[in-house]
Amino acid sequence: MENLEQKAKLLREEYSKVLTELDADAPRKWGKMNVQQMIEHMAEYVRIASGKKAERNVTPQDVLPRMQKFLDSEKPFPENTPNVLMPVEPAPAKHATKEEAIAELQSEIDDFFAVYEQNADKLITNPFFGDLDFDHQVQLLYKHATHHLRQFGVEA
Repeated sequence: MENLEQKAKLLREEYSKVLTELDADAPRKWGKMNVQQMIEHMAEYVRIASGKKAERNVTPQDVLPRMQKFLDSEKPFPENTPNVLMPVEPAPAKHATKEEAIAELQSEIDDFFAVYEQNADKLITNPFFGDLDFDHQVQLLYKHATHHLRQFGVEA
């Protein structure tokens, strides 16, 4: 995994700023979520990465090595990557504004880093990639964050 420190810095310090600058009505290049739904979706997946929200493992054990090989690569998520944990239609936004959604996301990001600062060796299960350490969680969150930025035409 290249530049893990830079990826962690982007997540911790820059991601919310980029989202703040993104127009709430920015057109999506793929998928069904609007900008605010995407931000709230990301907050949910940061909660999974910090262990606050447990999800069932949906990947068969024999497929996990291939999934983790992808995670170790610099390959981005493809457009329209399927997610069996999401409804066919995106959930309505739960926050009144994009700014509130970003504040929640930043809080979840801060909590994620705090979890691993308290226990650097912690493994937390991801429903698609299995048990992940801090480095793999950062790699996954970075891939996920940049995937959704590209969805709205932003290159990180």
